[in-house]
Amino acid sequence: MKKGLVLEGGAMRGLWTAGVTDIMMEHDVWPDGLIGVSAGAAFGCNYKSRQAGRAIRYNTRYARDSRYSGLKSLITSGDYFNAQFGYHVVPYKYDIFDVQTFEHNPMEFIVVCTDVMTGQAVYHTMNHVDYDELEWLRASASMPLVSKVVHVQGFHLLDGGVSDSIPLEHFESAGYVRNVVILTQPQGYQKEHNRLMPLMRMALSKYPNMLKALDERHLMYNRQLQYVADAEQEGRCLVIRPEEKIPIGHISHNADEMRHVYELGRKVGERNIERIKAFYHEN
Repeated sequence: MKKGLVLEGGAMRGLWTAGVTDIMMEHDVWPDGLIGVSAGAAFGCNYKSRQAGRAIRYNTRYARDSRYSGLKSLITSGDYFNAQFGYHVVPYKYDIFDVQTFEHNPMEFIVVCTDVMTGQAVYHTMNHVDYDELEWLRASASMPLVSKVVHVQGFHLLDGGVSDSIPLEHFESAGYVRNVVILTQPQGYQKEHNRLMPLMRMALSKYPNMLKALDERHLMYNRQLQYVADAEQEGRCLVIRPEEKIPIGHISHNADEMRHVYELGRKVGERNIERIKAFYHEN
């Protein structure tokens, strides 16, 4: 029976998730597969490489570094989070990504992106690390308006959360029957229609299918919340969520704020770690 871990995105809310998953790693909890969306993928890759603490470490270290993120990067490169520095320099030079462990770990790692040509989700299995594979990771976390379309292996990609924000249904269809789902919104949250659609329509006018997906994203997301709730009630998944709204925006340059959010995640992880272990070991 395959055990899975499903990580929602949420930009910097992903540091809360990293707090939970670091606790899971520190307690030797190793699912058979992980599917991550946006920040869930960008930070979740550290689970497969078994590097607890890495996500919070490099985010706080480079919180105010213009090479990593900021308006300068957006103006000069078209990406708020600098593509070259963040995805192709930091992992090899400044906060080393354990490529060997990642590639030898049998855990399946799936990255969710959105194809801007179709508006549909693309599910990419990442089992090795090279320039293109890191571009898939970047594409999953590339938020519209503050990111350029990522071109990799014939695809034109942006944020995976636009097309499949909580990919539990996809993971179940792939054979994962006991899934821990980590959400980044509290109980009762419902997504509203995107107020930035007028800007989206200007910025992404060449991609009508992407615009349709963005326009209907709140409907898709709320349906997925119901799917997760039904699966939770039936015992197919265990949901870990924040108890209240995570106190951080999509973008932050405040290292103390990041650490606070991360520690909140760790606390929830500690409170739930025995439940997670028990759930994975149930038949």
